[in-house]
Amino acid sequence: MVVLITGISSGFGLETARLLAQEGHTVYGTVRRDVEQLPGVHYLKVDVRDREAVQSAVQQVVDQEGRIDVLINNAGMGIGGPVEFATEEEIREQMDANFMGLVHFVTAVLPFMRKQGEGKIIAMSSIGGVMGLPFQGFYSASKFAIEGYCEALRLEIQQFGIQVVVVRPGDFSTGFTASRKKTPNPEAMKAYQTYAESMNKVEHDETGGLKPQVLARKISQIIRKKRPCHGYVVASFEQRLSVLLKRILPARWFEKILGSYYKL
Repeated sequence: MVVLITGISSGFGLETARLLAQEGHTVYGTVRRDVEQLPGVHYLKVDVRDREAVQSAVQQVVDQEGRIDVLINNAGMGIGGPVEFATEEEIREQMDANFMGLVHFVTAVLPFMRKQGEGKIIAMSSIGGVMGLPFQGFYSASKFAIEGYCEALRLEIQQFGIQVVVVRPGDFSTGFTASRKKTPNPEAMKAYQTYAESMNKVEHDETGGLKPQVLARKISQIIRKKRPCHGYVVASFEQRLSVLLKRILPARWFEKILGSYYKL
């Protein structure tokens, strides 16, 4: 299969590109900077926020291969801090990287998949896309946006034989933790005294989390499935349980559980 993955410089994208190339797929991946290249992977220098650059990259793959069978929307970033103190620039950066980047690639790929009469679109959400994570509010908002977009998209394009799958990772040990941007505003630290402790707990959980190869193997399985599920939670037992509880418990009960976890 011809697979296009966004954001393969590290973490999920890197390990997924590595595994799929080893399995014999034709893999194209996007990066924003020069990186050490994996054998058997074709690299495209693209900023997912640049719609014209995205369209050009997709056309390049189609010109070279004649089709795109799987699009894996992985590129993204995170911003931490009280939502009150997020700047307009930070909010736009968060939404553009995580949500609009996905939209740009889906919009560019769809005409070719419709013509093919088949294809898979895999969108990287998060368990933070089904529950609002304190001090990561705009990160959660970007993932909630992906969830709603994919629900609508799935219904619209199923008539063309195109499948849409949402993947919701929990805590993973990747470079995402170190690259997360956190508000430097001292007033935020003073006003929200639990902020620093909560973010320390988040980072501790992430660095002790699952390895990105676990998620890469799940994506490989999804690609091979003829009829994959609409969504998958890839996380520890406790985090998978939290997603279940979010669905079945009254909102106030779950809010108390989540707040207690973050010591709020």
